[in-house]
Amino acid sequence: MEAFAAVENKQVILSNYIEGIPTEADMEVKVGETIELRAPKGSSSFLVKNLYLSCDPYMRGRMRDFRASYMPPFVPGQRIEGFGVARVLDSDDDNYQPGDLICGITGWEEYSLLRCSSDLQLRKIQLDDHIPLSYHLGLLGMAGFTAYAGFYEICSPKKGESVFVSAASGAVGQLVGQLAKLHGCYVVGSAGSKQKVDLLKNQLGFDEAFNYKEEPDLDAALKRYFPEGINIYFDNVGGSMLDAALLNMKVRGRIALCGMVSLQSLSSSSQGINNLYNAIPKRIRLEGFLQSDYLHIFPQFIEHVKGYYKEGKIVYIEDMSEGLEVAPAALVGLFSGKNIGKQVVRVAKE
Repeated sequence: MEAFAAVENKQVILSNYIEGIPTEADMEVKVGETIELRAPKGSSSFLVKNLYLSCDPYMRGRMRDFRASYMPPFVPGQRIEGFGVARVLDSDDDNYQPGDLICGITGWEEYSLLRCSSDLQLRKIQLDDHIPLSYHLGLLGMAGFTAYAGFYEICSPKKGESVFVSAASGAVGQLVGQLAKLHGCYVVGSAGSKQKVDLLKNQLGFDEAFNYKEEPDLDAALKRYFPEGINIYFDNVGGSMLDAALLNMKVRGRIALCGMVSLQSLSSSSQGINNLYNAIPKRIRLEGFLQSDYLHIFPQFIEHVKGYYKEGKIVYIEDMSEGLEVAPAALVGLFSGKNIGKQVVRVAKE
């Protein structure tokens, strides 16, 4: 009988369901059960070594009990999961061979046993000397695809239009703004620090940017940057920013509802929007979306965005943390704006 090495598998465990924003105390890094580095025969599964893990705001919603969300909740006492990049070590699935690199939903742990499922959005990826492997979690991953699908499919942009992006230095917003510039639009972004505002203007090519924390009147701020109104608002935050944008939309403006991070500190998302009436006389279209609804255009996204990156037409900012032990802190940091760019955790060397 062939012998396989056995290791203690370090994992990030959800301690309990939460209300409001997560804290490091809501997660525990611990050594799980000893695992053999093999895929059991007849299991149609494959064993991977996780290399990079993605920290994403949607994960907070999975840390509370089920509330008719589009994804099931994590289970207290068990490891959490999210998008990751991993290398196949052993396989009982003919579609995956040892050495293959994959991206998709995996466990927040050193090693994961996976079974191919559409829910995991698994795909093989190829090494490219010109593109960091971790970018398959951001620029070429779920975050980048969210930006691409939301901007083109929901916003229906036209050359010369005015575009506003909130949380513009984040994993999604930074690419939305650059795609809008490539499309010939005027682009303004909001962020939460001077450093992020400088990044938007000096590295990412936004026409203008402002620190929303220094604006006592968001309506006045938007009127300053969009004196003739906004055609497209890519909304990552909801709350008071969405309310102000509704006052400043042009007739037949479009709002892509991508995230509501401003509501993450609330026990529910029932905060009212005071200016929604403006959607009627201005005939504004507001549409929420999930990137998974548009996977049929994923090959097109990869081709276009990879080409833009290699041609130097777009850049991507990544915030890398080292080690599985810091993963809880990295995830928690998203909700206070500590990250600059796409937050990724390196679990192991490539």
